Amino acid sequence: MEIPVYLFSGFMDSGKSSLIRETLIEGDFSRQGKTLLILCEDGEVEFDEKELAKVNTVMEMIEDEEAFTSAKLKELQRIHQPDQVFIEYNGTWQMSGFLELELPADWVLVQSLATVDAATFEMYLNNMRAMIMEQLFAADVVILNRCEEDTPKGKFRRAIKVMNRKAQIAYERADGTIDENDMEELPYDLNQDIIDVSDMDYGIWYMDALDDPRKYEGKKVRFLALVYHPEKMKKGVFVPGRFAMTCCVDDITFVGFKCKCDKTMEVAHKSWVTITAEMRNEFAMEYKGKGPVLYALDIQPAKKPEDELIYFS
Repeated sequence: MEIPVYLFSGFMDSGKSSLIRETLIEGDFSRQGKTLLILCEDGEVEFDEKELAKVNTVMEMIEDEEAFTSAKLKELQRIHQPDQVFIEYNGTWQMSGFLELELPADWVLVQSLATVDAATFEMYLNNMRAMIMEQLFAADVVILNRCEEDTPKGKFRRAIKVMNRKAQIAYERADGTIDENDMEELPYDLNQDIIDVSDMDYGIWYMDALDDPRKYEGKKVRFLALVYHPEKMKKGVFVPGRFAMTCCVDDITFVGFKCKCDKTMEVAHKSWVTITAEMRNEFAMEYKGKGPVLYALDIQPAKKPEDELIYFS
């Protein structure tokens, strides 16, 4: 029988313990059988063992990263024989340490949740971006808690999505209620005949089109791009895009959309162009499903910009 494992990650004081407590004690998880709760740090909320016992939960501490091993988890499985496992991962540990770990037989990671304190997230993005993103890049769900009216949700969403496209993002207010209004005013007019995407707005356009490609069906866009001819792409297809700083100086990646063009070979690899294209939402192997595909309407040579990078802030 499979034993579901729920992984909770995030920096210290980001709300992991509170989320676990709400799920275990205030939720209906106790109906699933015996729960093994593994804590890898002392959270902002302390767990009372008597209270946990009422919901059929046993708690174990693993405070040293070197002690978080397959052998230790197998020992806990043998001792407690749980029906499900909750793990509050240490916010300073490498996520690869868990993801590369051989779990006990029948343990299956079914969901990874990450918590973020919206009040401090911008500070961490500016000063410890790589470290905080380490906790978020593999999460299925990212919960931005303690949101206020002036929380820059769009900026935070882009920062997370560029590292973790599959993540679902939830916004929680300070009172614990969910803020479902995550709409962001775009810096360009979708109703223009041709949407001019500036370097400053490239990251916003790229992420918004990935999230909701149907919004851009039939829209015409124009932007400055670097041309790439990936070896595995078919004739008549190339990728106009930009290099983006997604996390830090050491983490720069090329981001662009598949583009179909009858004169592909006339557009030199790694050349700079101003491209005008029509956007369509259609199946592409590169997306493993539907996504934004460009159809080139006009391609003109362009000068290399002073700053070749674009940013997702």
